Amino acid sequence: MNLNGNLIIGLKEETGSEKEVSAKNPSTNDTLSPGYKGATEKQLEHACELANNAFYKYKNTSFEDRAKFLDTIAEEIETVKETLLKITPEETGLPEARITGETGRTVGQLRMFAEFIRNSKHTDATIDEALPDRQPLPRPDLRLRNVAIGPVAVFGASNFPLAFSVAGGDTASALAAGCPVIVKAHSSHPRTSEIIGRCIQNAVKKNNLPDGTFSLLFGSGNIVGQGLVKNKYIKAVGFTGSRNGGLQIVKTAQSRNEPIPVYAEMSSINPVFVFNSVLENPDKFIEGFLVSLQMGAGQFCTNPGLIITQNSKNYENFKSKLAEKIKEQNSQTMLSNVIAKAYEEGVSKFKSKNNITLVGEGKKNGNANQCIPHLFETSANEFKKDQELSDEIFGSTSLIIKCENDQDFNEIAKKIEGQLTISFHSNNVEEVSEEFISLIEDRAGRIIYNQFPTGVEVCHAMVHGGPFPATSDTRTTSVGSKAIFRFLRPVSYQNIPSQLLPKEIK
Repeated sequence: MNLNGNLIIGLKEETGSEKEVSAKNPSTNDTLSPGYKGATEKQLEHACELANNAFYKYKNTSFEDRAKFLDTIAEEIETVKETLLKITPEETGLPEARITGETGRTVGQLRMFAEFIRNSKHTDATIDEALPDRQPLPRPDLRLRNVAIGPVAVFGASNFPLAFSVAGGDTASALAAGCPVIVKAHSSHPRTSEIIGRCIQNAVKKNNLPDGTFSLLFGSGNIVGQGLVKNKYIKAVGFTGSRNGGLQIVKTAQSRNEPIPVYAEMSSINPVFVFNSVLENPDKFIEGFLVSLQMGAGQFCTNPGLIITQNSKNYENFKSKLAEKIKEQNSQTMLSNVIAKAYEEGVSKFKSKNNITLVGEGKKNGNANQCIPHLFETSANEFKKDQELSDEIFGSTSLIIKCENDQDFNEIAKKIEGQLTISFHSNNVEEVSEEFISLIEDRAGRIIYNQFPTGVEVCHAMVHGGPFPATSDTRTTSVGSKAIFRFLRPVSYQNIPSQLLPKEIK
């Protein structure tokens, strides 16, 4: 496949003329070709108009036709697997094995949504038949179904160039719902974005879907990012990224004449609570924890950034073993120079604080943009006093909080912000109170017992969301079949003649 650096606007390609972005090999900092010029305001407006025009036809496609479209996207991606294995590692630093796995996840979730809508599970069809003889007043015939919300803007994520990017979960769920999608490609992997964007465009053509069902734009946050959120035709936004970026988008969306929902996944440090029974023999926990901490150089939104322990007689042995093992860990190449710089700044800030101590750090194992794993320690009292200790450090760094008693343990559970996940490890369920479970339930979208948070299964029961600041809307998930409901709204039909009713509620 020859990459040309063009925008994809509906069924056509155009060259942008705003500031150019280019991918860089994070292992060497070498610039990669081609360059991608950003979309102009006029091109963005055209993409949004096309999406709006396509919406009225696309939302009324049959569930089977829409499912075939999603299946076709999956098939198109499978035809470029070898190209992705060459291109994506060059611009992300991720190994081929990771790209293979992420490709499988991407096509798997497309097919999951195809099957979900084939079975009409997204419609929530509900019928309350008329009760003409009810006293004192009759009840009219009422029928409800979910309908597509309108064109959706999706922001590609940096840390998952496939599964959370151009054809990732936000795009797949929005298209499944019947919403045209405009994706803002992430600037750190534009070549991968172009490859996947062409796959979706090909699928649109093969399924004879309307022009504007899908577009892919490159460009800066000000012109393309803010421009999409402000555009009157956009009815919802899917975003995965930093807290600052997410909050800016939420602010823009709420300041419109017509405010729109933003489903932003933003910040999570994924606390891991360790009960005393685990400290007695911690080797298995330490092994699993370090695998989770180091997975993807810690660049997962579910990376375990906190360990909360009880100060038992076994604590010092636990800390000593963990320190010894982390010193054996090698650094890994991060996704980009920007992310690596932010990681180094976060670690340096922790090192400069007087209320935490460095337990251990790993070894440098490369030249550019390396993530050296770190482990710090603080007390429960210091953590409660210093809000900055709750800040996410995006990479392989974690902070141990030493609690003096059960009260400290539960108070930390009360203090922590909203999270995507909270894990707890215990070899004796009798030491885990109902109060503790209730506390962590209020602060997380997924609760995990004796396992680690990295690795998000794509299935019907998964919740990848959580209270603020994990997400901007605690009621939703960005992974699993329930992600489709972000882009649907309920409509009730009262006393409508049968021949005029939608098929699923006749």
